[in-house]
Amino acid sequence: MFKMDDKTDLHIHTTASDGVYPPAEVVRMALSRGLTRIAITDHDTVEGIAEARAAAEGTGLEVIPGVELGTKYKGRSVDVLGYDLRDTKLLAKKLAELRASRESRAERILKKFAALGMPISMEDVLRFSQGGAIGRPHIARAVVDKGYAPDVQTVFDLYLADGMPCDVPKAEVTPGDAVAWIHRAGGKAVLAHPKLIGDDGLVAELLDAFPFDGLEVWHRKHAPEDAAFYRNLARERGLWMTGGSDFHDDTHRLGEFGFRATEG
Repeated sequence: MFKMDDKTDLHIHTTASDGVYPPAEVVRMALSRGLTRIAITDHDTVEGIAEARAAAEGTGLEVIPGVELGTKYKGRSVDVLGYDLRDTKLLAKKLAELRASRESRAERILKKFAALGMPISMEDVLRFSQGGAIGRPHIARAVVDKGYAPDVQTVFDLYLADGMPCDVPKAEVTPGDAVAWIHRAGGKAVLAHPKLIGDDGLVAELLDAFPFDGLEVWHRKHAPEDAAFYRNLARERGLWMTGGSDFHDDTHRLGEFGFRATEG
């Protein structure tokens, strides 16, 4: 596995899922920030990888083929990052099925907004997904664009977060499914942003229950004490430690997620 350093960012989204920049533009931004290694980890799709790798060719920037798979475990959202994917045929088939279920989910979410007096069309949402996999952030942006809420965070807080009035659960994929799909693709599976799971006991249970290869220790929403805790958790289990900005848009910065070279 590749070693973390302060010129590496292993958690980046593009317009292939719910990021706002195309893969080639993300590569340009990474180069402008002096990064030497990035991973494209779009939600439930590998479609942005080829464009990013083509854009990086000859620049010295290493683009690691990755993915972020959304799963559920005991009622909690658990994201699983996959890295260094080699054979994505089976994974692409599984992700195509997930994409179809996401589109159906989006339609049901829009019906819930309409019932609350906030009509939004699928065309409104597709303007923000730009042909990529439809996710809740795209719907949230459409809600803001219609003037129904001041910003995306408010849309999530009031309507779209788990258990809120317009939430529709994803098709159930388990962490075990995600890890198995990533391993079949020749990749390594990493438990993403454990702090966001909201229960460190459950994080430890997940690491013990499924054959994860690593843990995302550094993340823009992990405080230094969180990173220290997860670093120890990873070391206890002999897991690879990763970090990334979870970049989606200009409210985040590529390469900035609390990592310090002395901590690796």
